[in-house]
Amino acid sequence: MKFSKEQISNGIWLLAIVLILFTPVGFHLKVLVSKLISTSADVVDTEEQKTLTNYQWGLVDVKGQRINFESFKDQVVVVNIWATWCPPCVAELPSFVELYGDYKDKVVFAFVANDDRDKVLQFLEKKGYQLPVYFQTTSTPKELVSKSIPATYVISKSGKIVVDEKGAADWNSQKTRELLDRLILE
Repeated sequence: MKFSKEQISNGIWLLAIVLILFTPVGFHLKVLVSKLISTSADVVDTEEQKTLTNYQWGLVDVKGQRINFESFKDQVVVVNIWATWCPPCVAELPSFVELYGDYKDKVVFAFVANDDRDKVLQFLEKKGYQLPVYFQTTSTPKELVSKSIPATYVISKSGKIVVDEKGAADWNSQKTRELLDRLILE
């Protein structure tokens, strides 16, 4: 049986699509593409900014310690809702690691995993990430509910949600650093 050039080409395309959609190779390719297209997050226009009215959000850290989100009130907070199975989430984590390293003593970071605890712990250990990861024990405040992940929010000391970003972003950008510096001084 002899195949035409068109059949061979179609077969190669089909194989590439199957690899991308149904194998770990595809996951890593999606992570790479997400990294390449990530840009700095945009600040929400002042008149469009929502105010977080309910800080009642039960969280538990990786060691099992219960924390109420209310303890973060009156501080600059970065909340990132993510999962290990989400390529854009995985793609943006290295930029968060860099940002967290420089701002962990000035800003509260809450990486809320939407995933199985053991998978998250395994992932963090494999990557060597030292991030404050939490799991929800109660419902998310309505202003932080998202139908997609990653979802990242930057909250001012007064509770204004100044960044409401869905999808991967470069969190270690100069723009983000300048925003955090400004919010810290407010």
